[in-house]
Formats: sequence, structure tokens, C-alpha cells
Amino acid sequence: MNKVICSLLLLIFTTSVSAQAIYSLDSCRTMALENNKSLKMAEEEIEAAGYNKKSAFANYLPSLKVSGTYLHNTKEIALVSESQLSAIGSSLSNVGNTVGGLVGSISPTLGGALAPALESLNGIPDALREATTLDIHNMFVGMATITQPIYMGGKIVAYNNITKYASEIAIKMKESEVKDILYKVDHTYWQVVALIAKKEMAESYVELLQNLTRDVDDMYEVGVATKSDQLTVAVKLNEAEIALTKVKDGLALSRMLLAQLCGLPIESQFSLEDESKEITLSGRHHNVNMETVFKMRPEICALELATGIYKNKEKVALSEMLPHAAFIANYAVTNPHVFDGFQKKFSGMCSFGVNVSIPIWNWGKDYYKVKAAKAEFRKANYKLEEAKESVELQVNQASFKVNEANKTLMMATANLDKAQENLNNAKEGYKEGVLTTQNVLEAQTAWLKAESEKIDAQVNVKLTEVYLKKVTGSKN
Repeated sequence: MNKVICSLLLLIFTTSVSAQAIYSLDSCRTMALENNKSLKMAEEEIEAAGYNKKSAFANYLPSLKVSGTYLHNTKEIALVSESQLSAIGSSLSNVGNTVGGLVGSISPTLGGALAPALESLNGIPDALREATTLDIHNMFVGMATITQPIYMGGKIVAYNNITKYASEIAIKMKESEVKDILYKVDHTYWQVVALIAKKEMAESYVELLQNLTRDVDDMYEVGVATKSDQLTVAVKLNEAEIALTKVKDGLALSRMLLAQLCGLPIESQFSLEDESKEITLSGRHHNVNMETVFKMRPEICALELATGIYKNKEKVALSEMLPHAAFIANYAVTNPHVFDGFQKKFSGMCSFGVNVSIPIWNWGKDYYKVKAAKAEFRKANYKLEEAKESVELQVNQASFKVNEANKTLMMATANLDKAQENLNNAKEGYKEGVLTTQNVLEAQTAWLKAESEKIDAQVNVKLTEVYLKKVTGSKN
């Protein structure tokens, strides 16, 4: 039964160990780029800029607009007033009476025959009223308008250039975001590797002090060592254990940060490919050409594109002072219509023409807008020059730091060799009884410091190279 339990525990342990992922620097970079929220927002910015670019291009094309209106009027249109109709009725009545009396006096028979016709004259005002009254209680109007810009003072071209530059800026901003993410991942990755090396060093130092503690205890039992030697070693062991705890805590936090950057749960358990390897350094000499750097830095490229935007904004402001011309075609339909008399039916007509507007005077409003746009353009150029100066300073500082880090590593390596030799001699002297426990502790402390400084120097070389790549815009 015990064998079965042990086998199951061994299987579970082996499975958990084998399931723990091992990530290389490249895989960490890939995961970070796939899961970073800022990068996804930058991609949305690119998509939005692309749609704005398409929208600006549509200004070259004709636009079609359809509108419809319904009106209810409380009154009708009367082309002849009631007083005019009364006057006409009175006149016709007088005419009828006069003609009827005259004809009747001449021939009663003829007068009787004409009487119905003369009486019909009295109905003319009513017929005239009906014919001249237009029913507009319910009116329907529809219109379709096509507008084709001919010349807008250069505004359409300028807007297309602005959206093109904005789209390119969005792409450059994404590139900048990618470089920032890669820099953070590289920086955190090598920090984790350094802390792992320091943890192993601290563990070996604790183990060394534990062995020394046992040796001193044995020597104290036989009267070779003193109580002071025991306490001194115990204090050093406590200090080493505290330092180990701090390193472990720092390593756990750094792993969490790396997991967060890679889009993994912060409690994820994983190993790094380089944590079991000696930190290798490129040792390359970095030749920096500032013109190449300016082309590689997305921020500089974005500022150069921004100057193009401000230049075209100046053109947009200037366009308000220039003539505008557009071709216009309309089709209008109404009910009722008057194209063939007044009829309560739908009917329409087409019209074509050119609209030209020429600004004459608006108290200098557009002129001042042009002046303001020119000032913004000059400001953008100054900002670009300032950014180039800042980048050049960053590159020079980064180059100095790389050189300084390499020199520091050379000295740290030499110091570690000397500290290792000194520790070996101290151990031999202690075994032979020539040196004291204090001498061994001092040698171990010196070795620990030298080993820690070498690890820091190695990682610092890596980090300074990573930073130099970032400020030079290198893709490697």
C-alpha cells in the first residue's frame, strides 16, 4: 500500500513539474504582443484612421441627398377676391337685364327664348370662384439633389492629405507601443534571470554558512572554537537567510510582473529558458548613425508626419478665402402641381446648374485663421527639432552606459576571481588552524559581494544593450 501511495505521489509530482511551462525571451515577447491591451487600442486607432481616410476621399465624389416635406395649410389660395367676384356678378346681372329688356321690347318671343341663357350669366361668378380657388390644404414636396464639387479652394485635397498623415501616424504610434512593450518584457525577463541567479547564490551562501555553523559547533564541543565564534556565525547565517527571503520575494514579484506583461495569470508557474544558462553577452561594438536613428524612431516619424498635417491645416484655412464651385442637379416633385394648370397630382421637373461662391469680406476672420495655422506649423517644426535633440542625447547617454557597463563587468569578473581565490585560501587556512572563523566569514562575505556584483554587472550589460536598442529604434 505504501508503495502505491509513493508511486502516485511521484506521478503527481512528475506531472506537475513537466506541466510547468518554459518560456524563452522570444516566446515572452510574442505573448506580450498578442495580449497587450494598449496594443489592441493602437490597432483600433489604425482602423479608425483608415475609415477617416476613406471618408475624406469620398469628398471627391458626387453626393446624393433626398428630402421630403408634408405641409398642411389652413387656408386655400384664391386668385380672385370676393369683392371682385361680386363686382363681376353685378356687371353680368346688369348686362343680362339690359339685353333681356332690349330683346323683349323688340320681340317677346325672342326675349323668352333668350331668358334662360341670360339667367345663366348669374352662375359665372360661382364658376369663376371655383376655377380660381386652389386647394392647398395638403401639400407634398420631394426633392433629390446631386452635388459634385468642382473646386473648393484646395480644401478637399488638404483634408485627404491630413487623413493620410493621420493614418500613418497611427501606424507609427503602434510601432512605438510595440517597442515599449518589448523593452518592458526584455527588461523584466533579464531582471527575473538575475534574481534567479542571486537566489541560487544566496541559497549556496546559506548552505555554506550552515556547514560552517556545524563545523564551529563541533569545534566548540572539543574546545577549539569559542562561544563568540558560534554567535558570529549564527548572526551571519541569520543575515544570509533574511537576504535569501528578500531575494525570493523580489523574484516572486518580478515573475508576477512578467506574467502580467505576457498576458498570463499572475499566479502562473513557469520557468525561463535563460535561468539555467550562463548570461551570454554580445560584446558587439555599436556604431550609431543619427540619421538612421531618426528614421527608425516612430516618435520622430510621427512628428514629421504631424508637420505635414499642420501644413495642410494651413491650406484648409486658406481655402476659406478662395472661390468655391460645385455642379448641382435637382429633381423636385410636388402634389399639387402647376405644370399643366393646377392639378392635385404628383409631377416633377429637373434642374441643372453651377453654384459659385466668392468670399468678399468678413472682417479678416479667415485671414487670422491662416495666420494661426502658420503659427501651429512653425510650432510643430520646433517640436520636431526639440525631439531630435532629445533623441540624440538619449542615444549618446545609452552608448556611454553600454561602455560603462562592459568596463564594470570586466572589473567585477576580475574581483570575483580574486575573491574566489581568497575564499579558497581562507578555507584551507581554517582547516589547518592558521586562520580564524572571522577570517573565513570575511572571505565568504567578500566572495558573496563579488559574486553579486558580477551578476548585477552581467544583467546591467544586457539591460543597457536593451535600452540602447530601444532609443536607436532597432528591431533586433
